Amino acid sequence: MISQLGRYEVLGELGQGAMGVVYKAKDPLIDRVVAIKTINLGLALDEKEEYEGRFYQEAKAAGRLNHPNIVTIYDVGKSGDVAYIAMEFLQGRELRDIMNDDGLLPVDQVLDIVAQVAQGLAYAHEHGIVHRDVKPSNIMVVRDGHAKITDFGIARMASSAVRTQTGMVLGSPKYMSPEQVMGKEIDQRSDIFSLGVMLYEMLTGQAPFNGENVNAIMYQTLNAVPAPPNTLNSAVPEMVNFILAKALAKKVEDRYQNAKDFAVDLRACRDTLPRSDKQIDVSPAGGERKLPDAIDISGRRHMDEEEAKPAVALSQAFDSAAATMRLAALTGTSEDVDELAKTLKIVRPSAEAIFNAAPAAPRSALRPGPAEPPAQPGSSNFMLIAVVVLVLLGIVAILVA
Repeated sequence: MISQLGRYEVLGELGQGAMGVVYKAKDPLIDRVVAIKTINLGLALDEKEEYEGRFYQEAKAAGRLNHPNIVTIYDVGKSGDVAYIAMEFLQGRELRDIMNDDGLLPVDQVLDIVAQVAQGLAYAHEHGIVHRDVKPSNIMVVRDGHAKITDFGIARMASSAVRTQTGMVLGSPKYMSPEQVMGKEIDQRSDIFSLGVMLYEMLTGQAPFNGENVNAIMYQTLNAVPAPPNTLNSAVPEMVNFILAKALAKKVEDRYQNAKDFAVDLRACRDTLPRSDKQIDVSPAGGERKLPDAIDISGRRHMDEEEAKPAVALSQAFDSAAATMRLAALTGTSEDVDELAKTLKIVRPSAEAIFNAAPAAPRSALRPGPAEPPAQPGSSNFMLIAVVVLVLLGIVAILVA
């Protein structure tokens, strides 16, 4: 283990990231403990430039933000082939760990945590930053239930020099907005949809859009309407059904237009509920917890543990504009497909290309109608003969009459 990064004295390792290590360190100038996120830049030149660009984008994005619900960035630097970001050291637990270990939290606490996240996102959006990867593993909960948003690693800023290729899918499948799935341009309303997915999961213990593989999850995101949360958890008030329906609207114009309004409604609903006496245990189990992993070179973060199974790993079929077009052709209207073809500047695929190239989705996801019975051999010929006989009988009847 290294002992020094710039002026920082490394105290220990907090965890492994996708391309580097997260350390606990001390800033000797002001005697402050910090978390240092690093990446190893000993890569091929083209990879190094892109990855270093994304790494500094994270620092620049989060460094511009000063809000109680967003992790604070202190410094950025480079030591040899190691680039690093020094940030606030958070003593708490990832929301994902809390959900996995503690089960369903009291509804008032869920609404409070999500309202805090919405407030932090509203501040980021006001400063031109879209997070693009809102999910439980990117939220830390510290003392007194205080929530902090982490990892702006794939955030898109209006002034950013690091651009995402048109049609590239970034983020985690279960929490993607419909426009992310389609590879369309996104704005702050995409973060609102992702936060709505997280809220639904916290209230019910299950994701609103699920499937046996990523393709099925994406299809569900584009087409399925989840059951109202209070049908799965009777403690959820009716008002939350309406709040979630608005946050999870397929069309961006039907959604909350800003995260601040989302937070206001969540707090108004929470204020109607009795306060729970149960306290969230934020003491790290088994030692200190690492900060979320760094993104990998493609701009994708490692998925949550339950998303890392082979059955739900990100399919390579969704890493191209052509695959995005195939998904659009399977799920969208003809007008949407034509518009997407113009945006991506590729030819609209034929029906044969769509069904030969697209991975098979589960029957439950595609919601097929009842299967038609197979035609019996010779049934078509029999019907033709029957029609001819009936016509001849009619002619004979006319002549006899």
